[in-house]
Amino acid sequence: MTNVINPHLEHRTAPRPQAGIVDQPAVMLYTRLRKSPFFWKSRAHGVACYSVYNHTYHPRHYGDPVGEYWALLDGVTLWDVGVERQLEISGPDAFDFTNMLVPRDLTKCDVGQCKYVFVTAPDGGIINDPILLRLEENRFWLSLADSDVGLWSMGLAQSGGWDVTIREADVAPLQIQGPRAKEVMTELFGPGILDVPYYRLRDFTVDGMDVVVSRTGYSGEIGYEIYLHHASRDADRLWDAVWQAGEPQGLRPIGPCHIRRIEAGMLAYGCDITLNTNPLEVGYDYGWMLDLEQQADFIGKDALRRIRAEGVSRLMVGLEIDGAPLGSYNDGSMIEPFPVHGSAAGPAGSVTSACYSPRLDRNIGLAMLPIELTAPGTSVTVGTPGGTRGGVVVEKPFIDPRKENPKR
Repeated sequence: MTNVINPHLEHRTAPRPQAGIVDQPAVMLYTRLRKSPFFWKSRAHGVACYSVYNHTYHPRHYGDPVGEYWALLDGVTLWDVGVERQLEISGPDAFDFTNMLVPRDLTKCDVGQCKYVFVTAPDGGIINDPILLRLEENRFWLSLADSDVGLWSMGLAQSGGWDVTIREADVAPLQIQGPRAKEVMTELFGPGILDVPYYRLRDFTVDGMDVVVSRTGYSGEIGYEIYLHHASRDADRLWDAVWQAGEPQGLRPIGPCHIRRIEAGMLAYGCDITLNTNPLEVGYDYGWMLDLEQQADFIGKDALRRIRAEGVSRLMVGLEIDGAPLGSYNDGSMIEPFPVHGSAAGPAGSVTSACYSPRLDRNIGLAMLPIELTAPGTSVTVGTPGGTRGGVVVEKPFIDPRKENPKR
């Protein structure tokens, strides 16, 4: 059900490669793991590295993560994110059931609106952090992060006697991200696409294919997601249509850009957040994700009220890390979390994801630390595979703290 980091591995530092050890072992391509509907199209563009996400091969980069970062900042990029499986919840009880799954108050979510949400466990832990799309009064998609929420939801619906249908829709998204995204989308859908507000969605048709387009993305830049109906049938056609529209703008296929998402303070499930973290710990800037005063109950509400009353013992913060440049995070440079030490003996917390930011010209990361080490300016030491480094706590996000870029 979860992607929990093994607590016994949380503070290990990876050994240096020895003779006979393959530094970057391959991930085998075979029939047991799922493929995105866009698998063959993205592979044709030269995917160099995959990971596994929702039991599915996920393109991580095409050979040059730093070049992909600059393409995202300066141009327009295409992402195969078919791994974001669409869990559809529909039926007479769909609103009440979905409202029970998440700690945001969905009475404040209109039809045609999207919300970034957590799915919480009875103890307040985070099971998933999908984008929720409200398609109709009683029809929702959860665009899933990396955990089996479908099985969780089916079990809850069955045990609770909810009158809902829960299924994985034959829908797969592509992301179009970067400052030239609007030009590509206008070529595809016409000028009406520019009327879709931030975190809203609309139905469109392109080349006879039905799609849902949302003004969302995982980049911190201007972006859209195109959710293709009948994806198992039409994925190649959609990819070709997007590629034709984007070529004049220099469209470049990339993997999700972790340098940019760390700069933006965006969380990644399985590393920054897991079942062992709760919404109150992941940073003061995520307080809007939790509505404990709403009338409706949701799973974990009592536990999170208790945690809020008692106060959290740790908090996710930004960290600047000294020393030579770290990698791009999605290049295999950070196999395990980095242990963080304060003045006391023993690890105090951990860096959950870190990278070198080319435009900031420094190493940055997200770290879960005890409350006493979370004040900006606090000095810590960080254990990395290359040795111990100094670090200092800073405010996050590192860039665009008001998230103005994606709203332009």
